[in-house]
Amino acid sequence: MLTVHHLNNSRSQRVLWLCDELGLEYTLVKHQRHPETQRSPESLCKLHPLGKSPVIDHDGLLIVETEAIMEYICHTFADGRLSRSPGSKDYGAYLQWLAFSEGTAFPPLLVDLIYAWTGGGNEAFKGFYDVELEKNLKYVESSLAGQDYILASGFSAADINLGWTLEFAECRGRLRNYAGLRAYLARLRAREGYKTALKRGGEQDLSVFAAGVN
Repeated sequence: MLTVHHLNNSRSQRVLWLCDELGLEYTLVKHQRHPETQRSPESLCKLHPLGKSPVIDHDGLLIVETEAIMEYICHTFADGRLSRSPGSKDYGAYLQWLAFSEGTAFPPLLVDLIYAWTGGGNEAFKGFYDVELEKNLKYVESSLAGQDYILASGFSAADINLGWTLEFAECRGRLRNYAGLRAYLARLRAREGYKTALKRGGEQDLSVFAAGVN
């Protein structure tokens, strides 16, 4: 049995979306952020030492880290659907984009948020990450030129992983100058799997992370 532990307004929405795109049966356990601090609740801390989401439980095996969870689900429950096999032409590109969301794109966005939450004070520090943030967004937009999804071969788990990161960028006011990325997000949100995941997990309110956005 597959159990998905979902934290509201979080990256774990990706896991619900993946499962619903694949048409999988799973048990959903919901956890709520602290309304003031936005920290994870004690229920997640009791579940796993890191106290974070997403977490999946497959017959007693707990797995964390979004990319690992996605690959595990694709290959354990769906015969590799929405992943790419080592023999496929775009296997390398798939691995790159699957890792890009958390490894490269998200850290500058998190710095941007924490800077706003803490009142800033070091403009050189912020300026460094602003440059990285814009470089990342330009790279994604240019990579999408002429195609609907991040891989030329079509929709994959990499799009799901990337989609939530771009939603976070959107709530930080960072997609205003990127019409291509906004159109990409619109395509992702139009997918039935995305809509079903929102119904199951609850509507997202990423405005809680919009501190400092004008």
